[in-house]
Amino acid sequence: MEKHDGATRKVGYLCDTLFFWHDTGTGGDEPSDPRKGLQPVNRHYSAPEPKKRLHELIQVSRLRDQIVDLRARPATDEEILRAHSAEHLKNMELQSQLPKGGDCGDGGSPFGHNAIDIARLSAGGAIVAMESVLSGDTDCAYALINPPGHHAERDRSLGFCLFNNASIAVAHAKEKWGLERVAIVDWDVHHGNGSQDIWWTDPSVLTISIHQDRNFPVDSGFVDERGGGEGLGHNFNIPLPPGSGNIVYEHVVENLVRPALEQFQPELILVSCGYDAAMQDPLGRMMVTTSGFKRMTALMIETASKVCDGRLVFVQEGGYCQYYVPFCGLATMEELVGADSGFSDGYAAIVEGQIRTEITAEQQAAIQSAQDAYFSSDESGGKVG
Repeated sequence: MEKHDGATRKVGYLCDTLFFWHDTGTGGDEPSDPRKGLQPVNRHYSAPEPKKRLHELIQVSRLRDQIVDLRARPATDEEILRAHSAEHLKNMELQSQLPKGGDCGDGGSPFGHNAIDIARLSAGGAIVAMESVLSGDTDCAYALINPPGHHAERDRSLGFCLFNNASIAVAHAKEKWGLERVAIVDWDVHHGNGSQDIWWTDPSVLTISIHQDRNFPVDSGFVDERGGGEGLGHNFNIPLPPGSGNIVYEHVVENLVRPALEQFQPELILVSCGYDAAMQDPLGRMMVTTSGFKRMTALMIETASKVCDGRLVFVQEGGYCQYYVPFCGLATMEELVGADSGFSDGYAAIVEGQIRTEITAEQQAAIQSAQDAYFSSDESGGKVG
């Protein structure tokens, strides 16, 4: 386990079998319905298999003996209520008590009976991973949790998310550890609308979302959404056109995300880490491969080392291809640990030949639009950071 500077890096890893017991029912974007011709399927988009297979791949890899095991614990009401309203918590509790469970809020995000117990464990797991870094027990950490969280807003949930795990961890870091500046970098293929909503008016948290333009939610994630009130200029959206693969994502992290973080100077960086921007994902069209995730992780490690003493926490979000997600996550873990897992990308022969090697004019225009919106002075004369 070697850092880039030659020092030993202790990497915390958190997972729990209950994360793979999260029941999302059957169907696709909507529940099965014979009146609509929607047949039941045996695997919902958000079923936990991709994350389960990632965990199992890590367990049989060479990384198994080079990571520090962390144990999740449930988030308390107090911890959840730092990021969510009491009405939202009560709604999730009531729906979870229904005999067949409830829905996150959009009609296509079911969860089973007593699912709130696993959602609490997921949120608490994010806190545990974060605290292991702040305490110095680990240098960085990866929380392989489920259900995900970045779509959960202060007053409502949607998009497979009950509670905003990353934001609950950030709120805990501010309240209990006294941190004054924290950044959330979200590279899930979908817009991190929940994190944006929760921290919209708070200048102490910088939220950055790299996502496929108008994927989900279709009405959010635009470059002119920059925060409000005292938080103006502390929300950075980078919507990209479909087909933006490794070259675009790596360029964005290096030339937009890293300068924004260097300017903001956070004391801690959380990465909302989704793998649905990867090749083969059924809910995204962004074509990132394992090498892309590995390079983005390396850039985040370098940036964290520069701005916040390396304090970096990865919190699992989406990723719905049970074949490719495990290899993408393993590549991220390899870079965090600084060691070879013993496994190469089992799908490299299929996906590598589809990678674009140049940024197109459309992609460059999208990058420039996001860059201009964030780094340019606003009408009030304030500049980001």
